Amino acid sequence: MIRRTQAERSDETTGRLVRAARERFGAAGYAPTSIDAVAAAAGVTKGAAYHHFGGKAELFRAAFVAELEAVDAKLLAVAAEEGDVWTALRRGCRTFLEHCLDPGFRQIVLLDAPAVLGWETVRAIEHDHMLRILRDGLSLAVAAGLAPDGDLDARARLVFGALCEGGMLLARSEEPAADLPRIAAEADRLLSAVVRPGERDPKALR
Repeated sequence: MIRRTQAERSDETTGRLVRAARERFGAAGYAPTSIDAVAAAAGVTKGAAYHHFGGKAELFRAAFVAELEAVDAKLLAVAAEEGDVWTALRRGCRTFLEHCLDPGFRQIVLLDAPAVLGWETVRAIEHDHMLRILRDGLSLAVAAGLAPDGDLDARARLVFGALCEGGMLLARSEEPAADLPRIAAEADRLLSAVVRPGERDPKALR
């Protein structure tokens, strides 16, 4: 029998807490969820939760990052399936909006994170995740001659801000699945103003 190291045991406990936090915060929201409830769901003591995370807000931050990492994986998988920049960007935007239908993502990332973590912190974290992937895609569009050069960081933030507004529309909709096609179509129109699909080169990424 292989004995686990202290670091391995610590990582396992941390992982259990983050998974439980995503489940609890995603289902009930930040305010009604206690760190005791998260610890119980993870099968650890409250003391263990405070040992690995300084408090409820820090645990929520970890859940927020985990939600972003899950979206990152989806976006990168979608981009890898496509052979041209325009289709990859378009599918990526659609994938993000579709993910906004997920109740846990919607609650943690769209509704609670700005209030719990603060807008600047949220955007700083997103800059290393979804926003970075979008910026990389826009950079590829420029390299492929599908978009003019310029301040790509500002451009990515503007497009991402619009997508987040689309996500908020879905988050507050009584029928988000029914509203998705309409909002996704508007996202397409917005993206078409930034990247010129009519001039796309199917071999640009090959």
